[in-house]
Amino acid sequence: MRGALRRGRRCGVHVDDSRSPWPGFLSMIIGFFMILVDSTIVTIAMPHIMRSFDTGINNVIWVTSAYLLAYAVPLLITGRLGDRFGPKPIFLLGLFIFTASSLWCGLAGSIGMLILARVVQGLGAALMAPQTMAVIMRTFPVERRGAPMGLWGSVAGIAMLVGPLLGGFLVDAAGWEWIFFINVPVGIAAMVLVAVNVPRLETHSHSFDLVGVALSAVGLFLIVFGIQEGETYAWGNMPVIVFGATLQVPIFGMIAVGVVAMGVFIWWQRVTRSEPLVPLQLFADRNYVLSNTAISVMGLVAAASNIPLFLYVQSARGFTPSQSAVLMIPMAVASGLLSPFIGRFLQDRDPRPWIAGGLVGLAAAMAWYGLWLDPSRSPWWLLLPSLLVGVSSSFIWGPLALVATRNLPRDLAGAGSGVYNTTRQIGSVLGSAAIAAVMSARLTAELGPGAAAQGEGSSGAAMPPQVVEGFSAAMGQSMFLPAGLLLLAVVSVAFMRPPGRA
Repeated sequence: MRGALRRGRRCGVHVDDSRSPWPGFLSMIIGFFMILVDSTIVTIAMPHIMRSFDTGINNVIWVTSAYLLAYAVPLLITGRLGDRFGPKPIFLLGLFIFTASSLWCGLAGSIGMLILARVVQGLGAALMAPQTMAVIMRTFPVERRGAPMGLWGSVAGIAMLVGPLLGGFLVDAAGWEWIFFINVPVGIAAMVLVAVNVPRLETHSHSFDLVGVALSAVGLFLIVFGIQEGETYAWGNMPVIVFGATLQVPIFGMIAVGVVAMGVFIWWQRVTRSEPLVPLQLFADRNYVLSNTAISVMGLVAAASNIPLFLYVQSARGFTPSQSAVLMIPMAVASGLLSPFIGRFLQDRDPRPWIAGGLVGLAAAMAWYGLWLDPSRSPWWLLLPSLLVGVSSSFIWGPLALVATRNLPRDLAGAGSGVYNTTRQIGSVLGSAAIAAVMSARLTAELGPGAAAQGEGSSGAAMPPQVVEGFSAAMGQSMFLPAGLLLLAVVSVAFMRPPGRA
């Protein structure tokens, strides 16, 4: 132990290797759980927010998309900040910003103010997220990472499912504002626990690629904004005010510029003389690359699947938020119970066939939802695909993270976890944007122009019978988007190498 203490002092920090890493990791998990819950908690409150601010589906989806976008873009650099200044102080800074902006969200008086507050909340989340995986990689030896990675995956999966569950009860009991107010006491408690239990870890000097940050931010924003708003403007021109002049900007042109910006970003990472945001040596590990592909699809599915589901049960079938939340219980219970055990079970086994099976099961559950969003069927039958989602998810989140990080060196913990979290969040951002576009297109096809902008069924009045069938069909058809894209993740897993091979 004295040798460990001496090594810590030479690095400028005090590290005691005899200290159990579990209390610190569990303390950080509370904050990690909060930021993931807030990725999905808004979906169940959408009809109430639409009514509160007298706005439509496309506007209210930006409450989620703005958070996911602000969360995703800085992740590449916030992982490096954890390496440079230590995971603990960066996590605490992010937790403070997240907690304060949650209060701001609840107090927002307009849809624009709520979206702005969600942007700040996303920035706080971006500071926190990479530090959790980095702490696992830097405090647990490789042979003991199965259990914490299983728990990390369990939290990631459960939070995506419990967000709507918790949100439903809060909306019914106290109003939509409380889906944000609840974060304040939890955030304060988490700050105390992290300050007490998380050790200071060795830091590594890093430069920061600000050009890369700017390129990735511009590229991702233009792609997401173009995809989400394309249907609103019939994929034609969108009016943009620049210095008082109104310009007509083609939607496809905006997306194309975003794609070019991301291409330039990738080129810049290869040629920059400073330390790149994305160290290219990360991608020497095939499993890391393929795990990132699969987790981006999972992020897309998590963001995309709940939106049409909750709009259907609340707007078309008259469910309250609490009744809607009950549909999440089988998911949360199955994933919560199974994930930690599966993480330990797969620690010394080949996880690839289990992950592939989970992805196939999840795709089947999404298609099952799509077929059963039918006004002739009781919504309570949706508890069955909900159970399949929970069981399938438990074989994906934790095992996939274990595969991704198994061969990464400790000095790349921050960068590796930052890239991994970024790809998951990019999937979430694109999922939110893509499902908005698909729902708008299907609503237009089923109900005519303007249906999405009007937010059919959000006013609190019963949806007219002649509208219910078309609205339900549009929501059901939208669920086939995540079902189909999950097959891409299955292909990624099929090309992974067995454990022990890079």
